Amino acid sequence: MNLQIALLLGQDGVTNGAIYALLALSIVLVFTVTRVLLVPQGEFVTFGAMCMGALQAGQPVRLAWLVLGLSLAVVVQRLWWARSGGAAARRFTWLDLMPPVYAVALFLIGRFWPAQDWPMAAQVLYTLALIVPLGPWLYDLFFRPIAGAHGLVLLIVSIALHAVLVGVALLMFGAEGAHTLPFSEEGLELGLLRLNAQTLWVLVVTLALIVALALFFERTLQGKALRATAVSRLGAELMGISPSMAGRLCFGLAAFIGGLSGILIAPLTTLYYDSGFLISLKGFVGAVIGGLVSFPVGAIGALSVGMVEAYSTFWASSYKEVIVFTLILPVLLWRSLNSRHHEEDRA
Repeated sequence: MNLQIALLLGQDGVTNGAIYALLALSIVLVFTVTRVLLVPQGEFVTFGAMCMGALQAGQPVRLAWLVLGLSLAVVVQRLWWARSGGAAARRFTWLDLMPPVYAVALFLIGRFWPAQDWPMAAQVLYTLALIVPLGPWLYDLFFRPIAGAHGLVLLIVSIALHAVLVGVALLMFGAEGAHTLPFSEEGLELGLLRLNAQTLWVLVVTLALIVALALFFERTLQGKALRATAVSRLGAELMGISPSMAGRLCFGLAAFIGGLSGILIAPLTTLYYDSGFLISLKGFVGAVIGGLVSFPVGAIGALSVGMVEAYSTFWASSYKEVIVFTLILPVLLWRSLNSRHHEEDRA
């Protein structure tokens, strides 16, 4: 290995690590607020990449059917809650009909305007508009009714939802992979290293998103509400913070981060309907390094995963996945030896 190869591998490692860092942040966010280990996080990545690929290829965006179906299910659920008179009961209003109206509007836009002629920015916005609502709606349908359940139950539901969404992705997009156009063609020369334009987009967007999230948590009321819920759900509820609102918000942020990550990496690699699980699993390794509670340590851990993956590709490409996932073992052992074992706090 010479210096130029080392620099190229480092570029790949930082690029992949930046994506893993975003996924690690979203996994930590969802887990600390809702106790849900969001296994389907990778499906948001897959949906983002393959939806962009379908738009640029002039194909029907079948993701709009999933959005429409979930929106109708959410309305039925809210109507049921309004009639049942249970703990989640509240008055059914015309605002509860907005999800299917929103979904139908997106469906009609994608059907009657040829998306392959849209500017790149419009394609990105339309893709995110399809993906982001999936997060809150999935939370309302599958996790909110069992929010107080044991963590193992939440994990089982999360795994089941992942399996269903992988099958749905196969039906919507088929077995063919998606590879989209880069945002721009220009690059940056740095001595022996040439950074391609898409790598720069990944790094810039990742840094901007991390800064935006930091400001969101520090400066906005909603961000402070999420932080309070992460510290204590019961304490936050006593202070007037709705755990359901916090759950929908963090799932929406996770969907946004996952969809944007898929859009960013689709020009760099070909993604398939089942590619998201492996990508999110590497983000999970970074999140575990941060103990599933620390955003900065989780991001640093994810960057480390990207670097290890890149260099192990050169030295032992057949074992790169084994090497990456082996990283989690000493971290788990160290945390197990340095933490007190206690019963789960059900509050």
